[in-house]
Amino acid sequence: MGRIITVANQKGGVGKTTTAVNLAASLAAMEKKVLLVDMDPQGNATMGCGVNKHDLKLTSCEVLMGEAKFGDAVQHAEEAGFDVLPANADLTVAEVGLMDATLRERRLHLALEEPAGRYDYILVDCPPSLNMLTVNALVAADGVLIPIQTEYYALEGLSALVNTIKQIKATKNPRLSILGILRTMHDPRNNLANDVSAQLINFFKDRVYSTIIPRNVRLAEAPSHGQPVLLYDGASRGAQAYLSLAGEVVGREDQVLAPA
Repeated sequence: MGRIITVANQKGGVGKTTTAVNLAASLAAMEKKVLLVDMDPQGNATMGCGVNKHDLKLTSCEVLMGEAKFGDAVQHAEEAGFDVLPANADLTVAEVGLMDATLRERRLHLALEEPAGRYDYILVDCPPSLNMLTVNALVAADGVLIPIQTEYYALEGLSALVNTIKQIKATKNPRLSILGILRTMHDPRNNLANDVSAQLINFFKDRVYSTIIPRNVRLAEAPSHGQPVLLYDGASRGAQAYLSLAGEVVGREDQVLAPA
């Protein structure tokens, strides 16, 4: 059964989609079987791994609404080396439609039950809000990876997300936990960034990944070419950072699975 990791933060611009796409590519480079699920109507994760969101007939919208099976909607990102359940603006229909649907919080969980056995990792990219799409992603997940930019305002919304995770764990998904906090867009020359980083470690302790994602031009450029940064410039600091993160993610899984 594949490990389902939801990449979530209700604040936009923290590197959430960048993390989902590049962690997927890095895990695939480690010869893991990976599925990336795009749950954001913007479809940026879909485009970022080379799938044209404008040419899609079936997306995660139809899967969530029970109008298509997973196997009919899934795409293979050939260059990136992993599968994608894509999204585009049609997903806003599901966001509204799910409000009155039966099992509305469990639609993604049910859709992934059968295909989960084919993958080592399933990464779910969420929209920058705590809506029904994000709730579906959290109910389906084994754990949450939270990217957070090392700046003051990024800390403000973190408590709301942590409370949501606790609530869903208590009522909908007892498996759910915070797998890790990922510091993104970090500039070590900035004193405030270093202070925020220290606060995160003080509060979350070993749940903060050792890997820090730097501000990196190549990371910013790669999505416009429809490529993970590992393909766009594998020698860049951004690419190397996400390879390091993938190593940490796998290493933590190995520790959990190892006998006591």
